[in-house]
Amino acid sequence: MGELKTRPTNASVAAFIAALPDAGTRKDCKAIVAMMRKASGKKPEMWGASIIGFGRMLFRGKSGETEWPEIALSPRKAALTLYLMFGLDGNLALLNALGRHKRGRSCLYIKRLSDVDVPTLNKLIGESVRNARAYQMGPA
Repeated sequence: MGELKTRPTNASVAAFIAALPDAGTRKDCKAIVAMMRKASGKKPEMWGASIIGFGRMLFRGKSGETEWPEIALSPRKAALTLYLMFGLDGNLALLNALGRHKRGRSCLYIKRLSDVDVPTLNKLIGESVRNARAYQMGPA
């Protein structure tokens, strides 16, 4: 198995956000970081060059175990990417109430925070944190 390149760094989250070229993206990132920090109870840290992660967990995949944030955010060119690995499956009602978004297997893509219902997004983030922690605990 190859070495995972996305690892925690000592880079400043505040400096990363401040360097984003679009003021709206900076504002949205600050708001989502605040939501994720509150839901996780963890300080944000940079993972690689462009992912803001909260907490750490061991994720077991097909190629072995990998350290990954419980939840994360990355402001990509096309959309804000929220890594909610354990918050999308089984939450169809919340996703239907969210507003304009796209999703992948474990990622939620939104153009702007104003495109979605913020309380619903908060619920999805909280659900993802709870499910990630339950995953870490293993079967009861």
